[in-house]
Amino acid sequence: GTQETYTLAHEENVRFVSEAWQQVEQQLGGGPAGESGPRPVQYVERTPNPRLQNFVPIDLDEWWAQQFLARITNCS
Repeated sequence: GTQETYTLAHEENVRFVSEAWQQVEQQLGGGPAGESGPRPVQYVERTPNPRLQNFVPIDLDEWWAQQFLARITNCS
């Protein structure tokens, strides 16, 4: 099989997106008390697409952990 290689830039991009998403989730959940300013607006589909009924989003943290562990396993 082919082994994927990740550059430092790729890892930085993944980290950036992950941290930014965590901030958005925190703000959607109310965030820390005393915070002011614009809040994110959550989009809700009014007429959901029936083909997406069983869609399960990827858990990026879990996926990244699996990739990390696979690299460690392959290196040893």
